[in-house]
Amino acid sequence: MSNSEAAGVERYVQLGREYTAKRKEFREKVRKLRFDTIAVHGMYSVEEAFAQGQGGIIEPLFPSTSQAYRDSDEMEAALAYRIPTWCYSRIHNPTIFYLEETLSLLEAYGCAFDASALCTASGMAAIKQAVEPLLAQDEAQSGEINFVSSAQVYGGTFQLFNVRMKERGAKVRWVSQPWAMKEWEKMVDKQTRFLYTEMPSNPQQACSDLQSLAKLAKHFQIPLIVDSTIATPALLRPLQHGADIVVQSLTKTIGSGGASIGGAIIARHDLTSRHLDDAAKADYAVWLKLWPARDSGPCMSPYSAFFFLNDLRTLRIKVEWFSQNTEAVADFLAQHARVEAVDYLGLKNHKLHELASRYLRLVDSERPAFGHLLSFTIKGGAQEARRFFDNLQRIFRATDLGRIKSVATIPAISTHQQQGDEGRRLAGIPANMVRLCVGGEHPDDIIADLDQALNKI
Repeated sequence: MSNSEAAGVERYVQLGREYTAKRKEFREKVRKLRFDTIAVHGMYSVEEAFAQGQGGIIEPLFPSTSQAYRDSDEMEAALAYRIPTWCYSRIHNPTIFYLEETLSLLEAYGCAFDASALCTASGMAAIKQAVEPLLAQDEAQSGEINFVSSAQVYGGTFQLFNVRMKERGAKVRWVSQPWAMKEWEKMVDKQTRFLYTEMPSNPQQACSDLQSLAKLAKHFQIPLIVDSTIATPALLRPLQHGADIVVQSLTKTIGSGGASIGGAIIARHDLTSRHLDDAAKADYAVWLKLWPARDSGPCMSPYSAFFFLNDLRTLRIKVEWFSQNTEAVADFLAQHARVEAVDYLGLKNHKLHELASRYLRLVDSERPAFGHLLSFTIKGGAQEARRFFDNLQRIFRATDLGRIKSVATIPAISTHQQQGDEGRRLAGIPANMVRLCVGGEHPDDIIADLDQALNKI
């Protein structure tokens, strides 16, 4: 490279440093805002709106696959990752960037440290991308690589861990009662790469003592990963309690409009892992974006990011609203003669109510709230559960959840069917369990639909 070429590249590098410093300064200001303000605005400022050219008050959609460069010097600096660039939407995209920034700010809300996010094509892609680098083979490794996970997780997660990760030479060790720390402690050893839990779990409403789990993970110098899809940062921010990585299926509560599929990994800076190198630990989400995700391609569509950004703006309001509706529905079901049992953490007689109340609290409030998901078992068994299910009139029969519309499913024949009888027994999912996600309808109308269907058993 000639001196003039080098000078041209360095000029762009200097401009990139100035841009990065300015954005970092603005981010620090945004971090001091309240949760709802961050959800509404994110990192999209009035100044940025005019810099984009039109002054639009919402983040613009950039559907283009790639970015053009002014000259070869700028291209060289960009593709060497020396300047901020979105170059190709498989790696980065401006609309997705706005979503990632907002999510990371919300998950790290109230934390002394910062975090970054990587958005993916689905929640399952987020989980797979988050865990795979942690399970990489090590030439100095002696013994079987393992990781420890709650057994009470979404059915797709169970299959990913039990089948796909086994194919890659990593053994999952299941914790059947994730609220019992002794179960976790006896599973962890020097070959363990990470701990994983879902809180609250789908559909069983299990939860874990996150602070104690984080302490255990730190002792073994491994990360704690938490799937917080049901709670969202409106109710729970696991990073505040010592977690290193949060995964979200944005398809669910955050994307309550139901128009898009997507996932996210939000990782604190300087996370704990004795198996990752320093560059990966320093900013895991960005490292994933620039290297592993670049190569495997689980990228989100900018169209999906655009929908998620607009769903995200009213997150706290919707979660509070859904939680209130669900509490009313849970109270009704708990007293119904044809219902065997109700799993909802908001019920005061639930065995995990006290533990859940320590962690699930409406953001910027001291008030416990328990979200939109509950499960219940029908008296009489599987056939009675199906008869009830088939008689629902207002509530949609679907495997979805987190919708503005109420949705129900039977996990044993849908979301958790593939894990088999043994896997469902381990996870506590009987054949007569119904999962109900309560939406934004008036609770009286949802209760009326449940009542008429129950009375037809």
